[in-house]
Amino acid sequence: MNSRTLTAALACIAATALVGCDPTGTDAKPESSAATPAGESPTSAPVKEKEPVESKAVPDFVGMGLQSAQDAAQKEGFYSLRSHDSAGRGRMQAFDRNWKVCSQNMAAGKVIPTDTVLDFGTVKLEEECPAGDGNDPEVVGGKMPNFVGKSVKVARKTLDSSTSITVKDAAQDRKVLMESNWRVCTQSPSPGAALNGQPVEFTAVKFEESC
Repeated sequence: MNSRTLTAALACIAATALVGCDPTGTDAKPESSAATPAGESPTSAPVKEKEPVESKAVPDFVGMGLQSAQDAAQKEGFYSLRSHDSAGRGRMQAFDRNWKVCSQNMAAGKVIPTDTVLDFGTVKLEEECPAGDGNDPEVVGGKMPNFVGKSVKVARKTLDSSTSITVKDAAQDRKVLMESNWRVCTQSPSPGAALNGQPVEFTAVKFEESC
């Protein structure tokens, strides 16, 4: 160690209580210690408030073709649209112009936010609207729903995918292939029975036939 460095080191030791120094003669730049106010982050940006959703009266869509009803709804600002098979057959509305509206989940004239979901109950153009909407049943409290009159497709879709299901033709010895064309005549377990993984059996006929 040369005399200049030794002298600087001794001076540093003697003045430690008063000032800090670097024996090598180089000055280190202090790190920035600017504090961030409590509850804020350095990258936080002002939160924009959501714009209020407009509310409008629901038009009467019953009797309209499904495509026309959807177009009219969107024209009024309702874009959250759904539809289902009112006949309880679980069919998809693949071609909207082939279906007509039998019911709607929001009554005509009711004022609701325009982001509310509108659900149309529909049947095919050549079919009659049912007396009551045939919306899909649900398994509630682990109990077997009543599937009588519903399509085999709806019954299969409602039950857990692991359920073992047997379907037999109640009129002849035909194979049940297109399940949306077949309606349930009898079921086992009966409605209300506890579902604990047991196999399920249905008898069914085509919708235009009697059980």
